[in-house]
Amino acid sequence: MKKLALIAITSWFYIFSQAQSSGLSDKTIHQTFCNPIDIAYRFELDSSYREAADPVIVLYHDLYWLFASKSGGYWYSNDMVKWIFIKPTGLPLETYAPAAAIVNNRLIFLAGNGAYTTGDPLSGKWVKLASYNTSYSDPALFLDDDGKLYLYHGCAENQPLMVVELDTSTFLPITQNKQIAAGNFAEHGWEVAGNTNLGKGPDDTSEKNFLPWVEGSWMNKINNKYYLQYAAPGTQFKTYGDGVFVADSAMGTFSYAEYSPFSFKPTGFVTGTGHSATFKDKNNAYWHVTTVALSVRHMFERRLAIFPAGVTRDGELVANTYLGDYPQYAPGFAKSPLNDNSPGWMLLSYHKKATASSTCRPIAKQDFNVNNAFDENMQTWWSAATGNAGESLQVDLGKGCRVNAIQINFADQDARARGHLVNDGYSYYVEASKDGKHWQRIIDRTDSMYDEPHHYVQLEQPVMARYIKIVNQHSPAQSLFSLYGLRIFGSGLGKLPDEPTNIKVERDSADQRHVHVSWDASSNTDFYIIRYGVKPDHLFSNYQVYNSNSFDIHSLNVNTPYYFAIDAVNDTGITKGKTILKSDSSY
Repeated sequence: MKKLALIAITSWFYIFSQAQSSGLSDKTIHQTFCNPIDIAYRFELDSSYREAADPVIVLYHDLYWLFASKSGGYWYSNDMVKWIFIKPTGLPLETYAPAAAIVNNRLIFLAGNGAYTTGDPLSGKWVKLASYNTSYSDPALFLDDDGKLYLYHGCAENQPLMVVELDTSTFLPITQNKQIAAGNFAEHGWEVAGNTNLGKGPDDTSEKNFLPWVEGSWMNKINNKYYLQYAAPGTQFKTYGDGVFVADSAMGTFSYAEYSPFSFKPTGFVTGTGHSATFKDKNNAYWHVTTVALSVRHMFERRLAIFPAGVTRDGELVANTYLGDYPQYAPGFAKSPLNDNSPGWMLLSYHKKATASSTCRPIAKQDFNVNNAFDENMQTWWSAATGNAGESLQVDLGKGCRVNAIQINFADQDARARGHLVNDGYSYYVEASKDGKHWQRIIDRTDSMYDEPHHYVQLEQPVMARYIKIVNQHSPAQSLFSLYGLRIFGSGLGKLPDEPTNIKVERDSADQRHVHVSWDASSNTDFYIIRYGVKPDHLFSNYQVYNSNSFDIHSLNVNTPYYFAIDAVNDTGITKGKTILKSDSSY
């Protein structure tokens, strides 16, 4: 009990100190968060890019424990909003895709060719349980209700997934490997490689055909059904997602769920939501922690995101990615997370006019234009010419708006770092103005040395402003002051967009994985969202469409009918499309 009390006190003190340095109260800091989640992503040991991927979150001793690839340690949190890093001993920290589970009331970690355990993860001290003759790629541990422990694994180009049962005392295999599921990109469009599922390279122009990687197993038992989740087609693609097979037992026989992928976000600021873990929070609600593709400096340059999850009454597994990179309610505040987990704050800064104190010169084919910080594309960014104090970025929202929250995504341009930054983070302040002349400081991080590369702030009180400006005080690791995105959320206080009309859905008769969707442009609209699914009331998959009123989707399943609707979005809100069109699978 003393140890649990110490954990609670330490966690509370950290969150309180964070709240004070952010100018936030302890009450408001917990209410919302914004993807990608804000943790101190480690710089790789051989190159200056950040990476965290293949995440697992488990609830142990009333705290959330987050493990991710190539992170040099793990994190814990009491609210899934603020995360505290621990650098442990006794773990193989440079092995990809760790598995974690609670077995015999102890926390188990499995990676590569070994299993490890601790009863006190806060101490960071682990001991080895078992060594394996083979390395299990992308392992996932699952403890069934009957006490049997299973290890799911597989990570290869177009190869199957496997399962083996482990002894819960020795953690050694007690059965032979069994093949249980495999991808089928000829019929599953979302499994085809490429940023648009066209079988091409990351830039969608490479002539080489890429086979999909089938990987990232995860298992949940829900309502006596076994949901085997897996990722495809590759971690570097925006179309990276999670599909699912369903069975009546832990070892199968498994059947492919035609609504796959259930975790999918190929468009927007955050993209590539695959290789994940689905877990319950303290309130018994499901969440889905997942990998996010960045993949500019290196294909393994990645971040993490968390989405509400659950199962519908008819058994469909869902991860709610709809505008999942906008502010959403944190655990304990979510009301109807599968349908709507948003506080209603819209993006105010998309494609708005911006100015900067300076701009870095282009490098090769890459430019650092000021507009890159407002294009909702995390693969482009603005950079100042220096990392000096006083470098600034300012955006004109075009009118007076109500500002509720701000997300600041730093791009680490020219950073010279290896491993975790120690007492070296971005120091800055943010100001708001109604007229561009008189300024009010709304975020003050001038004394902060925390490494918070995707810092999100829910303002204690909303402010009215037309102009927002961020001013650098210190850039860590000798980096230039640079941002993937300065994202302003609130309300434009205007009219909602009109509903799109004249919707047309044309399935490709030669390849049912493809469909062309078009509609008449609606007024007062910033962009559109195509919602679709295998049932008219289950439109859980979506694409965000910018600067166009038509779109080609290549991620459908063969021999599966789909239903489509079009939503219109602006800085004030969303107009949900009421017209739902069916696209049959028979041609």
